Amino acid sequence: MPDVTREMVLNKLRNVRGPDMEGNIVDLGLVSDVFISDGKAYFSITVPAARAKELEPMRAAAERVVREIPGVKAAMVALTADRKAAPQKTPAERHPEAPTGHAPAQRAGGGAAPKADIPGVGAIIAVASGKGGVGKSTTSVNLALALQANGLKVGLLDADIYGPSMPRLLKISGRPQQIEGRLIRPMENYGLKVMSMGFLVDEEVAMIWRGPMIQSALLQMLREVAWGDLDVLVVDMPPGTGDAQLTMAQQVPLAGAVIVSTPQDLALVDARKGLAMFRKVEVPVLGIVENMSYFVAPDTGRRYDIFGHGGARKEAERIGVPFLGEVPLTMAIRETSDAGTPLVASEPDGEVARLYREIAARVWDEVIAARQDKSRAMPRIVFE
Repeated sequence: MPDVTREMVLNKLRNVRGPDMEGNIVDLGLVSDVFISDGKAYFSITVPAARAKELEPMRAAAERVVREIPGVKAAMVALTADRKAAPQKTPAERHPEAPTGHAPAQRAGGGAAPKADIPGVGAIIAVASGKGGVGKSTTSVNLALALQANGLKVGLLDADIYGPSMPRLLKISGRPQQIEGRLIRPMENYGLKVMSMGFLVDEEVAMIWRGPMIQSALLQMLREVAWGDLDVLVVDMPPGTGDAQLTMAQQVPLAGAVIVSTPQDLALVDARKGLAMFRKVEVPVLGIVENMSYFVAPDTGRRYDIFGHGGARKEAERIGVPFLGEVPLTMAIRETSDAGTPLVASEPDGEVARLYREIAARVWDEVIAARQDKSRAMPRIVFE
C-alpha cells in the first residue's frame, strides 16, 4: 500500500464544497498545511469565527473523505480563524459583520464571546516561562502530582507541539486509543491523565507547523480527549509568547497562569514578557515559582546560590503578584526527571516533594481567589 501523501489528501479535499456551497475548500485557500505522521492526517480549515458552529458539517465532511483514503488511519481536522488565511472573497463580503482575524466574536451586548468550557474539567492552569531551560516542564509534572497529592483529581496537557516532553518525564509509551465518536482516551501514569503530541507523533519527527496547525492541534487535544471529571487540568506551555500561548489565552477559559523562572536577571527579563502577555489578555497570574533557586552540595550540605537567589521573589513583589515558592537545584530532580519517575511520586515524603505540595496549595488558593474575584474570573481579550 503506497504511503499517504499531502497531495493525495488535498486532491480528496477538493470534493468538499466551501462555505455557502461555492467552490471547494482547497481552491478557496481554506486548508492549512497538511501534516501526515504514522498514517494520521492533521490539518485545519480556516473559517470566519462567527460561522464556526454553522460550518461544522463542512469540517465533518473533510474528515470523512480523508479517512476514505487507503492507508489513512485517522484524520484530525479543526476549524480555525486566522487573519492571513481568511476566505478570499464572497463569504466575508456577504457577511462583513463576521470577524476573520484573531479578535474573538462579539456578543450582542458587547464584550468577548464566552469561551467554551472543557466538559468535566473544573479549572485549567497554564504553566509558562519566558524562555526555555528554566525547568518549566519538570515543574509542571511535579506541580500536577502535588495537586493530586493534595487531594485533587488532576490531568496534564503537554502543549509544547515542537518539543513534547511528557512521554519521557512520565515514562509513558504507546498510542492513545480512540473511543466513541471523535474522542480519544488519555494516557495515564502515577494517577495522572495525560495528553501530548509526543503520543501521536514519533520522537524523531520534526514538527514544522504554522499558527493555524498549532491552534488546531491544541484545541483538539483539549476538547477531543475523554478527560472525565477533573478538578484541575495543568497545561505545560511551550516557552515564549507565541501561537500556543495566544490560542490558550484567547480560546480556553484559563483559571490562571503560573510563571516559572530561575533567579538570574536574564531569565527574569524573559519571565516579564510572559507575565505581560497574560496580563494583556487579562488572564490571572497566579504567581511566580523560582526554580533552580539554590544548590545544596550532597557531600557537605553547603548551600550555593549558583544562579543568584531571590530574584523571582523580588520580581513578584515589584509587580504585585504572589510568590509561590523556591525549588532547589538537586541531582535527584534531574535524575528522576530523566528516568520518568518524578520526585513527588517517587519520593513523596522527601523535602522537595514537600516544597512542591506547598506550592500546589498556594496555587490552588489563588485559583479559588480568582474565581471569587469577578473581575479576574471573566477575562476579556483585547488585542491592539
